[in-house]
Amino acid sequence: MKNTAIYPGTFDPITYGHIDVIKKALKVIDIVIVAISESNNKHYLFDSNERTEIVKKALFVDLKFNKKRVKVISFKSLTTKLCKKYKSEIILRGLRAASDFEYEFQL
Repeated sequence: MKNTAIYPGTFDPITYGHIDVIKKALKVIDIVIVAISESNNKHYLFDSNERTEIVKKALFVDLKFNKKRVKVISFKSLTTKLCKKYKSEIILRGLRAASDFEYEFQL
């Protein structure tokens, strides 16, 4: 059975930090689903369709990631619902500072 991880975020825009998390995850996980939030709670630089296309171009055209191992989707639901849908018990998160850890730990 393949491990599947969900990597939720806004990816507005995708950064080298995001890409680094995906690369590291692929060393130990079979499939990474990059899940782009469609939440309307924030003001975004790019809309969800633009963000999805930018991420796909960056990962598949520029960086040549394997489409069998990385999926890019957009979602409006709770992340837990997404995990159930894709039978994932792993959620990836990136941390930049100790304050990020405190915030993520509470979630």
